Amino acid sequence: MKLPVNTFKRAIAEGRTQYGLWAGIPDTTSAEICAGSGFDWLLLDGEHAPFDMRAIYTYLQTVAAYDVHPVVRAVSDDRHLLKQLLDYGAQTLLVPMVDTAAQAEALVQAVRYAPAGTRGMGSAIARAARWNTIPDYIDRANDEICLLVQAETKTAMDNLAAILEVDGVDGVFIGPSDLSASLGYVGHPEHPQVVQVIEQAIEQIVNAGKAAGILATDPVQAKNYIGQGASFVAVGVDTMLLGNIARDLIASFRRSHVGTAKIQKDEC
Repeated sequence: MKLPVNTFKRAIAEGRTQYGLWAGIPDTTSAEICAGSGFDWLLLDGEHAPFDMRAIYTYLQTVAAYDVHPVVRAVSDDRHLLKQLLDYGAQTLLVPMVDTAAQAEALVQAVRYAPAGTRGMGSAIARAARWNTIPDYIDRANDEICLLVQAETKTAMDNLAAILEVDGVDGVFIGPSDLSASLGYVGHPEHPQVVQVIEQAIEQIVNAGKAAGILATDPVQAKNYIGQGASFVAVGVDTMLLGNIARDLIASFRRSHVGTAKIQKDEC
C-alpha cells in the first residue's frame, strides 16, 4: 500500500484555485453527498460544528472513496489533539486563532516527526499508516502534511509578516467573521474596512510565496478574493445550503397558496 499524495498541498503550492465546501453536518450520508459534488476540498469543522473525534474519524473514512481532499479544522492548537487528527489520516490541518510566529513555529513542530518535529510515534495503530501496511509512512509522512494557519484577529494581521516567514506553514487562511469582530465590525465581514484588510493580507501572503485561503459564500466576493490571489476558497457551507434551499422551497409554496386562495375567494 502507498502513502496517499496530498494533491491539495501541491495544487495550492502551484497557485491552482481549489474550491471548497464547509462541512458542519457530521453525518456520513451528508459526507457522501458533499464529497461527490465536485468540490476540490471539504472542510471538516471541528471548531464550531458538532464534530467530535469519532465523527471526524468516520467522516474521513467516508470521503476517502471520493475524489475530494478533506481538510480538518481542529478545535485548538493543542499538539496532542493535532497528533490524533494526523493519526486518523488527516493530511491537511487548519488551525484556528494563530496570532504569532511563535504559535506557527510550535505547530510546524507538532505536525512533523523527528528530527524535523515532535509528533509522537504510533503508526501501528494509526489509520494514517494503514496500521503499518504503508512501509515508508514514517519516512515520508512529513512531506505530505499540509499545515494551514488561520489568521483572524487584528493581532494576527499585525504579526502576519512574521508568521509568513515560518518555514513549514503552507498557507494562511483568513477568518473573515472573527476578523471583522476584532476590527470592530461585528457581524459585518463585508464592511469596506474589513475587505480592505483582507485584500491587503491576501496580497501579503501571496507575495511571501504562501497560499492564501478564505471562506466567502457571496459569489461576487469569492471571485474578488480569487482575483486578488486567494488559491483555496470555500464558497459554501453545507448547513447554509440545506437551510436556504428548504426555506426557499416552502416559501415558494406559501406564496403560491396565498395567490390561489385569493383567486378562489374572488371567484366566490
